[in-house]
Amino acid sequence: MGRFVALCLLASSLLFACPDSASAQKNASGDAFPLAAQRPGETDVYILSFGLWGPQSVFESEARGAAQILARRLPRAQSLVTYNTKQGGGATARGLSAALNAAGAAMDPDEDILVLALTSHGSPKGLAVMAGRRSGLISPRRLRDMLSASGARYHIVIISACYSGIFAPVLANPSSLVITAAAADRPSFGCEDGATWTYFGDAFYNQALRRHPRLDAAFAEAKRLVTKRERREAFEPSNPQMAGGSLVLRRIAAGH
Repeated sequence: MGRFVALCLLASSLLFACPDSASAQKNASGDAFPLAAQRPGETDVYILSFGLWGPQSVFESEARGAAQILARRLPRAQSLVTYNTKQGGGATARGLSAALNAAGAAMDPDEDILVLALTSHGSPKGLAVMAGRRSGLISPRRLRDMLSASGARYHIVIISACYSGIFAPVLANPSSLVITAAAADRPSFGCEDGATWTYFGDAFYNQALRRHPRLDAAFAEAKRLVTKRERREAFEPSNPQMAGGSLVLRRIAAGH
């Protein structure tokens, strides 16, 4: 357990090393975010999946896997995956803000759902960002402001990181479902270079979401699975959290 907590503390110590200055990743055509416009009269889902911590490849792997599984589970979904590596990348606060604004511009806020999956190290102050030698912090209030600026009304925010429960009271409401890998005062586990998933990512995306059509049912199973694994390995349980989202869950159910 000490190793995992040490990595989270290392992330926290690097958060203020320098300001975020990376631009959003682009595709070959030069368009920043190739998101198609929504279809009137239908509930479209826009998935943004960001791996924020470049020095460990597990966050790239989890961001990719999360987007694939969410896109198969949710109705009429399209996804955008962005991640950092040891060399750099566009999964930064600026890149995330630009992606959210692009998704918001493509959506009908009265019909469509924005899904944001974030994976990184975390601290009691927020999510760590590391792109090459650039580092930063995404706090709960900053993420709330980004979501508000996007114009999207219905959100699902899934955060896989230590202490990620700090985001729930700031973001959750009937139109915003928040799922976190840990309580506000607990670390989470499995952030190893070369791994495919963190412990929570494996339990939620790779196992529970493959079996359950509803996000709330998948969360309940994932919490049981990850707690069982943590206790077996003598870790203090991370205590994943879910809050808010009654309206957005209803929209997803109606859209299937």
